[in-house]
Amino acid sequence: MADKPPADDHAARVDDSFDALHATVGDRLDDSSRAAVDRLREAAGAKDGDALRRQLTELRENHGWLYKELAAHPKVATLLDELALLGF
Repeated sequence: MADKPPADDHAARVDDSFDALHATVGDRLDDSSRAAVDRLREAAGAKDGDALRRQLTELRENHGWLYKELAAHPKVATLLDELALLGF
């Protein structure tokens, strides 16, 4: 059985993934969508499955274009998929 990566590795992956997303869409974010991404980033960093689901629902309902960008972004989509598979 492989060793689990250290917790700070997860934080680094979250930061890397969301920084890459910000580089792609940051210039199109208004205050509301920026806050929604920040809340999603916090939930992912905390491995808070309930908050992740709430934030993804908020993005889908209120910021459809941004939800599509998240789903299409390779690093963020992979990170969120892995968290879902782990039950978060």
